[in-house]
Amino acid sequence: MANEEKRIGLEQGRASLAYSYVEKVCEQTKEVQKEYKAHVKDIPMMIKTNGLGNTLAFAKSKSNKNKAYKLILEHILGELTECSLLPGDVTNEDKLVKHIVSIKSAEYRQLTIEIIALFNWLRRFADGKIKEDKNGGNKKNDR
Repeated sequence: MANEEKRIGLEQGRASLAYSYVEKVCEQTKEVQKEYKAHVKDIPMMIKTNGLGNTLAFAKSKSNKNKAYKLILEHILGELTECSLLPGDVTNEDKLVKHIVSIKSAEYRQLTIEIIALFNWLRRFADGKIKEDKNGGNKKNDR
């Protein structure tokens, strides 16, 4: 029973954090919201197909010109920091990518599982909170 309670506690914490991330995305422009919603649906399959390191390197390469990818990397970093799965010196997206591509297989798998679990929540909340109107735009925060 204790393991089940621990698992539920972890899921609740992950869900709460994901909800707060999506709330902040809802404060962005409708274009960023739309891109974010699309990317949080795509990232888990990218991870499964290409691996975590390649996916994060791709997101990092896009993040300078794409706010949605920047937010996604910040959310991944926040989740892994919250779960104490990163060393203390991994404090930004560059260090995150460098760390991910240099770790051992067991830790790599653990981080992959954690990130995919986070994206399950991000996708659910993005679907629920970021609404698109009939013209393809978002109803919320139409800036």
